[in-house]
Amino acid sequence: MAVWIQAQQLQGDALHQMQSLYGQHFPIEVRHYLSHWIESQLWDAIDLENPQEEFKAKRLLDSLIQELQNKAEHQVGEDGFLLKIKLGHYANQLKSTYDRCPLELVRCIKHILYTEQRLVREATNSSSPVGGMLDSMSQKYQQINQAFEELRLLTQDTENDLRKLQHNQEYFIIQYQESLRIQAQLSSLAALPPADRQLREPTLLSKRATVEAWLTREANTLQKYRLDLAEKHQKTLQLLRKQQTIILDDELIQWKRRQQLAGNGGPPEGGLDILQSWCEKLAETIWQNRQQIRRAEHLRQQLPIPGPIEELLNELNSTITDIISALVTSTFIIEKQPPQVLKTQTKFAATVRLLVGGKLNVHMNPPQVKATIISEQQAKALLKNENTRNDSSGEILNNNCVMEYHQTTGTLSAHFRNMSLKRIKRSDRRGAESVTEEKFTILFESQFSVGKCFLDDTVTLTFELHTLSLPVVVIVHGSQDNNATATVLWDNAFAEPGRVPFLVPDKVLWPQLCDAINMKYKAEVQSNRGLSEENLVFLAQKAFSSSSNNPDDYRSMTMTWSQFNRESLPGRNFTFWQWFDGVMELTKKHLKPHWNDGAILGFVNKQQAQDMLMSKPNGTFLLRFSDSEIGGITIAWVAENPNKAGERMVWNLMPYTTKDFSIRSLADRISDLNHLLFLYPDKPKDEVFSKYYTPPLSKAVDGYVKPQIKQVVPDFATANPDPTSGNPTYMDQGASPAPVNHHHPYNMYQNIADPILDAEGEFDLDDTMDVARHVEELLRRPVESQWGGQQS
Repeated sequence: MAVWIQAQQLQGDALHQMQSLYGQHFPIEVRHYLSHWIESQLWDAIDLENPQEEFKAKRLLDSLIQELQNKAEHQVGEDGFLLKIKLGHYANQLKSTYDRCPLELVRCIKHILYTEQRLVREATNSSSPVGGMLDSMSQKYQQINQAFEELRLLTQDTENDLRKLQHNQEYFIIQYQESLRIQAQLSSLAALPPADRQLREPTLLSKRATVEAWLTREANTLQKYRLDLAEKHQKTLQLLRKQQTIILDDELIQWKRRQQLAGNGGPPEGGLDILQSWCEKLAETIWQNRQQIRRAEHLRQQLPIPGPIEELLNELNSTITDIISALVTSTFIIEKQPPQVLKTQTKFAATVRLLVGGKLNVHMNPPQVKATIISEQQAKALLKNENTRNDSSGEILNNNCVMEYHQTTGTLSAHFRNMSLKRIKRSDRRGAESVTEEKFTILFESQFSVGKCFLDDTVTLTFELHTLSLPVVVIVHGSQDNNATATVLWDNAFAEPGRVPFLVPDKVLWPQLCDAINMKYKAEVQSNRGLSEENLVFLAQKAFSSSSNNPDDYRSMTMTWSQFNRESLPGRNFTFWQWFDGVMELTKKHLKPHWNDGAILGFVNKQQAQDMLMSKPNGTFLLRFSDSEIGGITIAWVAENPNKAGERMVWNLMPYTTKDFSIRSLADRISDLNHLLFLYPDKPKDEVFSKYYTPPLSKAVDGYVKPQIKQVVPDFATANPDPTSGNPTYMDQGASPAPVNHHHPYNMYQNIADPILDAEGEFDLDDTMDVARHVEELLRRPVESQWGGQQS
């Protein structure tokens, strides 16, 4: 309720803006009486672009109506009677309005809450002590708002001058008509007798001279008024250009950059409401000035006076048209990007929005938007204004959508909900480039006209709009996802604003790459625990085949794209990214709670693990990611050397993978191994892992005993297993002493020939059936032979 309490204290324009949020679509009384309930709901948890979320929205609508009805029932007294009737009416009204479109209710309330928070924040900042330091964002917003106020005053000033000019010109025309009347009278004197003519002519000549002198003087005055007005319009347009540059080239570009980094797991790019309000103010101011310039042109045509004004007005017209065209074309943006790794024959969505659509009344004749997939070369040609209208690199189903106007939020957008890439046409690749390095983009195009009547003249502006999505990589099989993600990660992280599509540096500084992969890791694992400096040193050692433990040694080093995901690591058949992605996938699917608890050191090599454990008591263990296998984690522990009495050594268990954890969890496996006592450095294992253990099986029922899977390491198996555990099926897990290093031939990524894909990375159905039959045959084999075949 805190926001509503503060919102009620708003004053002036802020209070007016807050009040304008409410109306029949959502009465302010509902906001007031249900303020606590409204602010306690998880409105942001509902994805407005996902139709499947409609049932959540419907549940919130039903709860809102129930809350209103409950509030109404508890009203007592004379005033309570009237409020009871009013709240009951609002409950019926909201049900009638939103029952068929509950997502619109969520959209409406999210818009209200966001705007209230912004107004409260701005009011709090503006009322703070003068000596207080405003943060940079608040200062920037303040500067933008001050510029809008200056533009408003300038526009009001030119409006007043224009009215004055019109009034003076109308009076001039009247006097001009008077001079014509006098001239006509003088001309008629020729028909009079000379005596009468001499009597009347001097008076008329005097009048004519006076009027003509006034007309000459006033014509110069009118010309000066026109020139002064044109100069004021020039000043206004200069400020408009500057303000538009700040909003479009700074703020909107920054929003797009945040959107791009969000694709790598960065924080959300934020809403568009503030940007839209600025763009709408720009549109409104530009349109007002355009009308004024058109009216000034009409006045000039009514009363042509020789001078430079015609050229000035033409220049102003051209400038204002350029400004509004730049605004409209720049504010046609992609609010929700399509997936950047795009699989053929798979449904995907995107949302396109026109930030100034409401102000231009575009929704009165809603335009259609078309989506097309084009290649990198086609995108370059498009930005050079070369004709590529009939070119595409594939076929997208359901690629046309009409823009919809949402009255409650004032947004004009097109929601593509069911697009699907039917086919893709690839270009010839260069050198070592693979299909997962080829970039495409979704082109969204639209066209609409805006008409406005100026006096007797109708002027129509036609806009052809297009916008490009972030680069997408098209795959045809899930095995290509890993390498495609690498291409997208590199592009999102290191693309420069305003680049030629889709140029990225071939090499980057190691700290820059660390920021990118740390951002991705935290997002994928959904953890606040990112990569520590020690973790990053380990990764640098792996990436550069280095033994240095000093982080400073890597700060000026660069990593190329080839080192990142084209060349295999020394002695391995996978790349640096493929190994790192395997770690992310394993942690995300099976190890997240243990990573968050700090139970997994992870980024430690075999020698480091040995050095750390040899100073600890027997039974101390740690968890580290496998060096030799993608997506593997191993347990290293210190114990007695069975071959030499009194000597200790470090043992390493064969790496676990996703396949292993789909059978038995890490915590349960650690629980099974009685020789593991302390998690490094000295925590009892049950203290760390017991909360994740699977509860024991129930007692035998009806004479049947349930079997259970339990893990043992033969050389460390307990001599007398627990007799109460039934008849367990044991999984033997090989262990090796520290000096032994087994290399694993597994590689589930693209650089090994995949029998399921042909040379172009396309899906081969016949080969797939062969693989399926082979898997079916394996599944028929006894369980023991499968487990016995594991490698260390």
